[in-house]
Amino acid sequence: MPEISVVIPSLNEEEYLPILLESLKKQTFRDFEVIVADAGSKDKTVDIAKEYGAKVVAGGMPGPGRNRGAEVASGDFLFFFDSDVYLPPDFLEKAYQEMQDRFLDLATCEFKPQSDLQLDKVMFKLANLTVKLNQSFNPRAAGFCIFITRRLFRRVKGFDESVVIAEDHDLVDRASKFRPLRFLNNVHLTVSIRRLEKEGRFALLEKYFHVEMHLLTKGSVKEDIIEYEFGNFGKDDKKVSKKILDDLEKNIIQLEERYNQFSTGIKSGIGEIQATPESWKQALDSVTDSFRNLFKKEKK
Repeated sequence: MPEISVVIPSLNEEEYLPILLESLKKQTFRDFEVIVADAGSKDKTVDIAKEYGAKVVAGGMPGPGRNRGAEVASGDFLFFFDSDVYLPPDFLEKAYQEMQDRFLDLATCEFKPQSDLQLDKVMFKLANLTVKLNQSFNPRAAGFCIFITRRLFRRVKGFDESVVIAEDHDLVDRASKFRPLRFLNNVHLTVSIRRLEKEGRFALLEKYFHVEMHLLTKGSVKEDIIEYEFGNFGKDDKKVSKKILDDLEKNIIQLEERYNQFSTGIKSGIGEIQATPESWKQALDSVTDSFRNLFKKEKK
């Protein structure tokens, strides 16, 4: 019987799942099994999972899918990941050892963005800091990096399938009533920014804030208070949003890209650097205009 059961909910993940499975294949710790709970993929997700030797079961939305995977798991530890994460080769070894050394039944870890944008790095650092600060009195953990013993998972009866949003936070909140959530110090994983790109960084933050306010004031979310899509990340499916927040995000990203070009030009001594200040000024003006429009909207 394996020590760790890796459980991955999936839906049309032929692009990202093989990256995660390949990183699992390269793990220095070998005493684990992989279970993919698939929600009826129309692409090659299931075939890919089987090619890598994963056990495939019928899934559903993330919460029910994770439950279906846990039902057939035989490991003492359940490691829940999403299809779009990537693990360093020593992740399982270090995570397992730290949970054993610290006698942990419930844990999460640092997650880093698969992005070179400073904006994304700052957002993720803030998210990690929030998890660290709240672990003792308002425990939260993202569904793509929850590590829990099978006995504790069974004790709280797994994910509450009546919860439609933030089922990961709900699980952690209930489980922490018995064993505290702790932040692992020795590991991190990388996660894609596809949802940020699809929905817009600031628009997504607005959604998360709305959910958090519901959790704090009304408890678990058992009705559709925000729009949420699972497994709908086709290459041609990105929304073209006209929201002011999305425009602001776009301009900030352009500003950072101009800055990167500018600093790279200085370091390499490129002759075209003289043309950069004008584009730099245009990017700054765009961000300024976006902020002005945002504040005008807030005053109305």
